[in-house]
Amino acid sequence: MRKRGYSCTVLLVCLSLLVLKVPAFAGGFALYEGSSRANALGGSVIAKADDPSAIFFNPAGITQLPGTQTAMGVSIIMPSTHVTTEQFGRSDDSKLKWNYFAPPYAYLTHQVNDRLWLGAGFFARFGLGTEFDENWPGATNSYNAFVRVLEFNPNAAWKVDDKLSVSLGISLSRMDLKLESKAPLVGYDTSLTGYGYGVGYNFGVHYKALDWLKLGLSYRSKVRINLSGRSDFIQPEWASASGFVRDGAIDSHVTLPDDIKMGVNFQLRHNLSVELSAVYTRWSSFDQISIKFDNNPAGSGRATKNKDWRDVWRWQIGAEYGVTDWCDLRAGFVYDNGPIPRHTADYLVPSNDRYLYCLGTGFKWRSWTLDLSYIFLVGKNRHYNARPADDILEGRAHEAITHIVGFGVGYKF
Repeated sequence: MRKRGYSCTVLLVCLSLLVLKVPAFAGGFALYEGSSRANALGGSVIAKADDPSAIFFNPAGITQLPGTQTAMGVSIIMPSTHVTTEQFGRSDDSKLKWNYFAPPYAYLTHQVNDRLWLGAGFFARFGLGTEFDENWPGATNSYNAFVRVLEFNPNAAWKVDDKLSVSLGISLSRMDLKLESKAPLVGYDTSLTGYGYGVGYNFGVHYKALDWLKLGLSYRSKVRINLSGRSDFIQPEWASASGFVRDGAIDSHVTLPDDIKMGVNFQLRHNLSVELSAVYTRWSSFDQISIKFDNNPAGSGRATKNKDWRDVWRWQIGAEYGVTDWCDLRAGFVYDNGPIPRHTADYLVPSNDRYLYCLGTGFKWRSWTLDLSYIFLVGKNRHYNARPADDILEGRAHEAITHIVGFGVGYKF
């Protein structure tokens, strides 16, 4: 019994550290909501890269921005998913609690001279939020998970000539998490809180091949985050007195995956452009996670959990049409592959491949811009095989729908 209670806590930690957004987009837990304008275009601004949000998508593109420019905004994410579990001949349907998440973004770019541009961005590139009723059938795996990774990303971009620009930047990341579950059989609550920091780098290339054709490519490195935190237990008085489980510190690390973004933009008319783009995310860096417990009630201070995630592609298309000098219409579509194999799927990210349908508009007034966007995200069903050792029940996740509303403003000094 004692080892079983400890192993449940260890498992929660292992799974949770590895599955860092639903809003877990981008197949897993990455966020691609870098700006409201980009949201409406399905993220297809890697070759276009002609506003301050290029810091997020392809910083080499900021050489297209004269003077000093800024942009900021937020994406409001509202997920909904049902999970049906089968146990002892009984079927239970559980639903995520209604919640919303609001990852922000802010960018600043500055032209130093005819060759050099500087820029910086602040945004959320990874995150997770899943909350069920604390007594739902899968609560021993997880009933509440929140993880947020905020990133500060300064960049420098060089205009090599009239066609080619390149950029180089560093990223400073902070991760915060809170994860809760029920221990099996005895029913006490387990809670994990922690935070950590990491450093990475990025580079980009932007090439104007023809007046109507632009190419873009950017790369963001892996980021290793060293985590410090605590495991706490809300337990019956008899268990607390006997030392059945004990609160204590934990240490671990998690490696956020690297990705490659690439796109080609076609200026079909002076007021109409279409971009095709793709993102390749190397989730295979999450092959396993190892956790060290300072208090080790089961006699072992370290636990390791295999994950076996896959590298995946995200396919995107976006179109922007200038109706007038002051109003643009935008639309996009995304097919996003999920990286989680069935044999390690859990309730922290009850998702699979997904489709994103994107719409939006933009307004210009003097030096100001206002961007509005809406994304309707539909996820494929996720089927679970019973895995008692992982507290996973036979069943499926279904009716996965997420609404994302974006607001953004920009100003040219």
